[in-house]
Amino acid sequence: MHGFRTLLGKELTRFLKVAVQTVLAPILTSLLYLLIFAHALQDRVQVYEGVGYTAFLVPGLVMMAVLQNAFANSSSSLIQSKITGNIVFILLPPLSHLEIFAAYVLASMVRGLAVGSGVFVVTVWFVSPSFAHPLWIAAFAILGSAILGTMGLLAGIWAEKFDQIAAFQNFIIMPATFLSGVFYSVHSLPDFWLAVSHLNPFFYMVDGFRYGFFGVSDVAPTTSLTVALAALAVVSAITLALLRSGYKLRY
Repeated sequence: MHGFRTLLGKELTRFLKVAVQTVLAPILTSLLYLLIFAHALQDRVQVYEGVGYTAFLVPGLVMMAVLQNAFANSSSSLIQSKITGNIVFILLPPLSHLEIFAAYVLASMVRGLAVGSGVFVVTVWFVSPSFAHPLWIAAFAILGSAILGTMGLLAGIWAEKFDQIAAFQNFIIMPATFLSGVFYSVHSLPDFWLAVSHLNPFFYMVDGFRYGFFGVSDVAPTTSLTVALAALAVVSAITLALLRSGYKLRY
């Protein structure tokens, strides 16, 4: 396991060396979302009975930070290694595809969870937190960061330049995140868009995560957990198959 630990340490060091950019900047962005939306909608929107809009918004912002930063970590690291050519130092050592997969995904999970924790700590100044089901909170935070860390690795394998990573993030990750109910309940949508939202796996991650705070959700948490586990299994199987084959890694 020396190779796995070394690669994991390298990935952790990579984003910690620039923590102002990789950790503090996303926390500030989430804080701005909170200030703007809470100020504009606090007295005008109530999604759940007895839950103010600011309190409703906090879990969504935390999970959004977890998802986006987990994806950014693995995708940016792998594409940077491919473009600069130092990917050879990962491929030449006797590292199995499982070790490479685990190191990249675990490092992404650490970054995603670190940023999400930072966002939550900052929001405590604005709203008193509630923890109806802490284990559900932990389960969906871990699952969400693992899924997006794996998707980032998948995007990094597929992409050949930074523009393709940006396209993947701008046309898939960002829309799926913003349309997952971060800022609203999907039950406020027309029937057609409500049905579309239920096809978005990001919705189930956000909804299940929010259930852990308030004990209420748009769908049953067991349904959200099932969808999240299925999504993790699918993206993991695809990514492991590509790593095993050396697709776009060994030229």
